[in-house]
Amino acid sequence: MLTVTGLACARGGLPVLEGVSFAVPAGSALVLRGPNGVGKTTLLRTLAGLQPVLAGRIECPADASVPDQSAYASHADGVKSTLTVAENLGFWAQVYRQTLTPQVFADFDLTGLRDRMAGTLSAGQKRRLGLARLAVIGRRMLFLDEPTVSLDAASVALFRGFLARHLAAGGLAVLATHIDLGIDAPVLDLTPFRALAPLDEAFL
Repeated sequence: MLTVTGLACARGGLPVLEGVSFAVPAGSALVLRGPNGVGKTTLLRTLAGLQPVLAGRIECPADASVPDQSAYASHADGVKSTLTVAENLGFWAQVYRQTLTPQVFADFDLTGLRDRMAGTLSAGQKRRLGLARLAVIGRRMLFLDEPTVSLDAASVALFRGFLARHLAAGGLAVLATHIDLGIDAPVLDLTPFRALAPLDEAFL
């Protein structure tokens, strides 16, 4: 279980969110919602250990630290344009000491694109390749920032299938998305957790 208690986090040195608390059991997902700029990306980066916590606690199973068992996927695809699709996934498999199987290509409709240079892919194809990386690296906790950007309906369905398999295997996910993915997951609106501006900033 991932447990967050009284969490406060900042962007650019300024507090963005405060008092955030929730729990995500293994095999479950949590969907983050809220208007642009509310702090969804900041929260996800903080959960993934990419920036410090201002206050509060992030707790996970005693046998795993958050950075060692998590992966963060942002709006960027994380794709090397000068490598082929297969070489991109092979690189990540090697870094994380995982085995790259043909099933990963099939799960993200990349089989026919194995030998294509990533730089020649469409935006949706690059996005599928970036998401396929998550299936390769074997992390238990996924923190996903708008994972379906640039995806058509068929590709969203592929991602939904991957996410379902990840959860069924005991993983967990926290994701920010404005679309209905068709998964059974609670929604947390971050609007009530906006950090209050200091008095002298309120009139700027």
